[in-house]
Amino acid sequence: MHYYIISGELSGDLYASNLIRQLKKTNPASRFTGWGGEYMKSAGCDIVVDLKSLSFMGFWEVFKNGFLILNHLSYAKKHIGQLQPDAIILVDYPGFNLQIAEYAHKIGIPVYWFIAPQIWAWKKKRIKKMRKYIHKLFVALPFELEYFSKKGVNTFYFGHPMIDLVSRRESMLGNELGKPIIALLPGSRKQEVKKMLPLMLQVSVNFPRYRFVIICADSISRSFYEHLSQGYNVELQFNKDILRSVFAALVTSGTATLELAIYQIPQVVCYKIDSISFLIAKLFVNIKYISLVNILSKKEVVQELIQGDCNVKNIEKSLNSILKDSNREQIIADYSGLVKQLGMPGCFEKISEIIYSDLLGIKKYANK
Repeated sequence: MHYYIISGELSGDLYASNLIRQLKKTNPASRFTGWGGEYMKSAGCDIVVDLKSLSFMGFWEVFKNGFLILNHLSYAKKHIGQLQPDAIILVDYPGFNLQIAEYAHKIGIPVYWFIAPQIWAWKKKRIKKMRKYIHKLFVALPFELEYFSKKGVNTFYFGHPMIDLVSRRESMLGNELGKPIIALLPGSRKQEVKKMLPLMLQVSVNFPRYRFVIICADSISRSFYEHLSQGYNVELQFNKDILRSVFAALVTSGTATLELAIYQIPQVVCYKIDSISFLIAKLFVNIKYISLVNILSKKEVVQELIQGDCNVKNIEKSLNSILKDSNREQIIADYSGLVKQLGMPGCFEKISEIIYSDLLGIKKYANK
């Protein structure tokens, strides 16, 4: 089988790489062509467009890079048409990937989508295209199974992929400096790291009793983090195993909030984008919380500091709060119910089995 995979963000790159490895176990003769990063490349995927040219944050950034995005779309359609892969696997990245799904459907290539677009938060009209163009949808959040199924999309839920990834990390890094560790997770895109990390670093100077570690994205160079953190007493860490030793965290909203919950790390969620994007988002986004932890818990388990509230004074106050024993215990207790919702390990294996058996059936029918 020849699979064509498109992922536009670091988390998607990571998930896609694990799916590739599992598909190889299911069918060792599989071939993979994709849009992604180092994770997919290391799994054996032939990368044709690098992740670094794909990831934009906010409406304004998408608008500014409109011509680049259109060129990417044109190239993707042409390339897929030339290669005629057996299947398209799309990982999140909805604005771009929905158009690819439509094109693939038109030329008769089945489309499998992993990590659903969050249309339950905004852009609900996208459901029409999803229902029409997606062969099978594999969701990562428990409530999405009922949500998309009721809207006529062929949907499957086998637990959140982060459960698989965290369960595989078994090594424990020691805390050789003897200080409790506070992790800084400023995001996976250069744009958001540049906006969020300086705020987090300013907060760090007021907590001398703690060891601060920046959890770095593999898609961003060490020199970029070194430049931003110059003059601060912080460490850079590209290996997420250190999360097993972390006491508390400051995190930019995203999948990382769930990862911290699985590790039972109290966190403060920080989120700030450009003013234009924020104003537009306020008009269209209709959810009470922005972090997946709070969305799934249906209450404020962790504090969210958004836009104007996301400043040094408030971050410092919130961090002080989660360092107190009573508050820590409450957050960790709330995490336990959330993590149960995320299911058991094994989602990559189950998804790969469904896709491969599906394609065998399609080929068998075509050969009759």
